[in-house]
Amino acid sequence: MARTKAALGSGARLSDYLIASLLARVYSPELVNQKLNEHGVNSKRIRGFPAVCVTYYCMALSLYPEAAYEDVFAVVVQGLAWMQGAQAVPTITKSSISAGRTKVGSAPLRALLASACVALADESKQPHAFYAGLRLVAIDGSKFEVPDEEANAKEFGYPGSRTGHAAYPQAHCAVLIECATHAILGANIGAYKTCEWDIFKPLLSHMGPGMLCMADRGFRGYENWNEAIATGAQLLWRCASNQQFPVVKALSDGSYLSVMYPDKKSRATRSGEITVRVIEYALPGMPDTQDRYRLLTTLLDPERAPALELAQLYHERWEVEAVFDELKTHLVQRRRTLRSKTPEGVRQEFYGWVLAHYAVCWLMHQAASAQRLENRRLSFTGHIHLMRRAQPRSGAFSPSEATTA
Repeated sequence: MARTKAALGSGARLSDYLIASLLARVYSPELVNQKLNEHGVNSKRIRGFPAVCVTYYCMALSLYPEAAYEDVFAVVVQGLAWMQGAQAVPTITKSSISAGRTKVGSAPLRALLASACVALADESKQPHAFYAGLRLVAIDGSKFEVPDEEANAKEFGYPGSRTGHAAYPQAHCAVLIECATHAILGANIGAYKTCEWDIFKPLLSHMGPGMLCMADRGFRGYENWNEAIATGAQLLWRCASNQQFPVVKALSDGSYLSVMYPDKKSRATRSGEITVRVIEYALPGMPDTQDRYRLLTTLLDPERAPALELAQLYHERWEVEAVFDELKTHLVQRRRTLRSKTPEGVRQEFYGWVLAHYAVCWLMHQAASAQRLENRRLSFTGHIHLMRRAQPRSGAFSPSEATTA
């Protein structure tokens, strides 16, 4: 049975136009044009679908995951025209939209993310976003399905299954987030079977002094640790409870100092030695938990960072799991796959997806800051609905036809 094309409804809503202006407020047209110029893909002359609109369009795709391409185009282009007091542009065909996306590619959106997606929390206003003066951030990876096209399968690969391979290829992504605001500070995408650390490595440039970075066991290892501490950030990572760490010095709070080496040979010569602090703890009275948990940290002073506080603090790492839930479940409304049928299209759509998520987090942060609330007390889903909310029928007019009383 043929699939019925989804639409936004009869007449564009006022709130739909406001989405385009919000995106333009978070990512100014001047900055978007700068990134397009840097990559040599900006429009040379005014067209029906200029490159700057393509960029905003890629973000809006995830805000309207079931709507037709042409309807999303209308929201973006007419919304930007309304914001700037210009005439609305005529509609264009799906093939023109595809050609515009192909010309722009993914690099400008990735560069925009690197420039514009900065940490949001202010220590004087959101002290819960910090510990001992360090901004709380977390890293993690996740996988998501992409359309079952030959090019996507070749680029990203299939997960295995009992019958050979899964129905859809999957891409593998890694993110760096600010825990308190869920703002994604960096993101990268790779093939399904690519090592999680290899996907994350390009994001090390987003880490630095003044951060306390938390990670789960998937990032453990001497080389990973060594590369992460080279950024100047402090680390609090979980490791396997059976990994061997000799007690070099017992500390007053029950933790102890130990050392890491790149390999057994280096251990014998003490070459490349890195001092770490080991914190072990249990969660008594809680079902379905391990007997013992172990954390490694670069915070070596138990007076500045007591073991019990760090064990409690590590719970903040789970905010990155909430970010993936926001991306996969709430932002794209459980759509099984992204839309793009080519690897470059998938990458472009991925970065647009992340940029849209950051815009929602930015909106939430503005509201939370105004009311002096923690961001987590606000609903991510509620703010998406706020952006998508249907207005009364009287609001279904073209911006170019608006008049003042």
